This record gives sequence, structure tokens and C-alpha cells, in this order.
Amino acid sequence: MLNSIELNLLKTVADIHETPEGAYNIRQNGKKAARNTTANIDIVTKTDKDGIDIIIKPGTKNESVHIPVIISEAGLHDLVYNDFFIGEDADVVIVAGCGIHNCGDQDSAHDGVHTFFVGKNAKVKYIEKHYGAGDGIGGRLMNPSTVVHIEEGGYMEMETTQIGGIDSTYRKTTADLGEKATLIIHEKIMTQGTQTAKTDFTVDLNGAGSSCNVVSRSVAKGNSEQTFYSNVNGNSLCHGHTECDAIIMDNGKVSSLPQVTANCIDASLIHEAAIGKIAGEQIIKLMTLGLTEQEAEEQIVNGFLK
Repeated sequence: MLNSIELNLLKTVADIHETPEGAYNIRQNGKKAARNTTANIDIVTKTDKDGIDIIIKPGTKNESVHIPVIISEAGLHDLVYNDFFIGEDADVVIVAGCGIHNCGDQDSAHDGVHTFFVGKNAKVKYIEKHYGAGDGIGGRLMNPSTVVHIEEGGYMEMETTQIGGIDSTYRKTTADLGEKATLIIHEKIMTQGTQTAKTDFTVDLNGAGSSCNVVSRSVAKGNSEQTFYSNVNGNSLCHGHTECDAIIMDNGKVSSLPQVTANCIDASLIHEAAIGKIAGEQIIKLMTLGLTEQEAEEQIVNGFLK
């Protein structure tokens, strides 16, 4: 039975207002709270370590899987391994996310290791949100690791968002792509206070005709610090793009290190990075429309991270 705090976490990280349709697995304080499978999507508890296997049959269309994690106990350190097997020609949406509510004086943490096996010509949209709340002095820590294997003609789109309240995070993603495979990553992060965030992307474009687009947008407020690493390796006839755009406010710090490596003469790779404060003329323009300076800044930040 979920309390009001836990229900709010579910709503925030997975947009779950009531029992979701389709397949789902809800993890609460390190244990299974609820699960449902369908004729095309099975969820099986691992026997060798803590976690689940999500098995999506070939040809599955217009179905979704929700696998949120919520933590409301101070001092809990949760580690889970989830493997996704997406069958050939499937087209599915996977909604993950983790919310931590910590009112204690001990750190609460969630480390999720997600591995995706995207079958031939399969299509996956993966949505992941991270959120922290609670008035305790204990930290809210999240360290997600994502491993992606995409077979010939496969497509995966990732939307990852850290929407506030996470004191420390290290987000690591590695991917390898086969022939004509595609990977799209859109990351959004906002930090404040003394929070720290580090993201690390490595993509190997192994198959001919493969492509990736890795884009990170972030805002660093207060005395928070962020570091963005990305490394795209073109190992064949391929197209790769990596980009980091960041806004710094107050005493925030952002370091961006995008890297591209061409190991094939037919690799076409681009990297970009832009870091700076909000332009004064943007704020003035919005203030002439009746907004306060603070409201103007909020509008600009929200539009930037949208």
C-alpha cells in the first residue's frame, strides 16, 4: 500500500495517477510493490541478482512498460539490475524513473543498471525521470548506468531528465550500434545549491549506415557543479553528433568535454558545446511584458529545458 508521499513520487517520475495500463513493475523501498504482464510483454524476477527481465515479443506494437522506483526510507541504498529484450520489429514505449523522498539524516540512494537488447528493426522510446524531495539532511543520490545494444535497423530514443532535488548523480551510458541502427539521446538536468551532476556518454557506431545524436541541456544554479563527457566513435560509414548546451547562474560551474573519434574514412562526426549566462536583453524583454526579473529567468530556464 502506497502512502500519499509515495503516490506523489510515482506521479512525478512516471506520470502514474492510478494503475497504469499494460505491463508494469513498481519497486518500493527495494522490493516489488506491484506487477502486471500482458500477452506480449513478460516481466520476470531475476534469480542471480536483484532485478527483473523485461521480455517484449517480436512484432509487439503500441504497448508500453512502466518500471518506476520509489524510495521513502532514509538510509536505504538500492541497487537493481534490469535487462530489456526487445524483439524484432517491435515498437514500444518504456517509462522508467526514480523518486527519492528523504526526511532523515542518512543518505538514500538508488543505483539502477539497465541493459537494452534492441532487436532487428525494433523501435524503442525510453523515458527516464529522476526526482528528489524531503526536508531531511540526508542526501538523495542516484547513479544510473545504461547499456544499449542495437541490432541492424533498430532505433532507440532516450529522454532522460533530472528534474530537481538530487544531491549527487553520476549518469553513465554506453552504446554500440549495428548496421543502419539509430540512437537519439536528449538529456535535461538542473542542479542547485551544492548539488553535483556528472554525465558520461560513449557511443560506438560499428555498423555501416548507423547514426547517433546525443544532446544535453542543463542549468547550474547556486554553487552546483556539472560535468559533461561524451565520446562518439565512428568505426564505419556513419553519422554522429554530440552537443552540450548549458546555462550557468549564480556561482554555478559547468565543464563540457565532447569528443569524436573517426576510425573510418567514411565516418562523419560533429561535436558542439556552448556554456553561458542568460543574456540581459532576454530578461529585459520579458520584464517589459510585466514579468519580474525572477519570473523572467524562470521562463527562460523552463523554455531552455523544454
